[in-house]
Amino acid sequence: MTSALRFVAALSFAIAAPGQTDWRSLFDGKSLAGWRETEFTGRGPVRVENGTIVIGPGNPLAGITFTGEFPRSNYEVRFEAARQSGGDFFASLTFPVGDSFCTWVTGGWGGDIVGLSSIDGWDASDNETRTYFAFETGRWYVFRLKVADDRILAWIGERPIVNAEIAGRKISLRYGEIKLSAPLGFASYNTKGALRKLEYRELKPAKP
Repeated sequence: MTSALRFVAALSFAIAAPGQTDWRSLFDGKSLAGWRETEFTGRGPVRVENGTIVIGPGNPLAGITFTGEFPRSNYEVRFEAARQSGGDFFASLTFPVGDSFCTWVTGGWGGDIVGLSSIDGWDASDNETRTYFAFETGRWYVFRLKVADDRILAWIGERPIVNAEIAGRKISLRYGEIKLSAPLGFASYNTKGALRKLEYRELKPAKP
């Protein structure tokens, strides 16, 4: 599929969503209620400060993992995140995909690679979802992820970033401690990141 066709498909999917519930908050702005610090080896600090969740830096990882119930498919997540210091991923999101999990890497492999790890055993740096995005330190970005039975889509601001067909494909996590972020979690790598305005909503599955 060409980039133009991928854009049209993503736009059509966003406009023609079959139905959805209201957005629900995942962060009260005051505490880590509903979350726990992810038990990474050498994990960095996590704290709530001025209405944000500040993560890391870790050695190498730091993060938080959701402790409540969460949908396995047909849902959407949105949040705002900023890299405060460091040069690698600062708000990578691990999320459910049916019976498995996947990670949306935000600024990995030196700071500018965005994509899904993993699809058919290939990491974000090596599969078709790899995109380069120049994140400015200290700037807040709006991230949005949509998971359907047959597709994963993602945006940074209004820019479509990921449009991956997943039906019949192997979706999995990269080998290592990122599995501790499941079922839903955020992580940074040797980097200090901040999160705010974490929300999700459920989507009604499309009729066959």
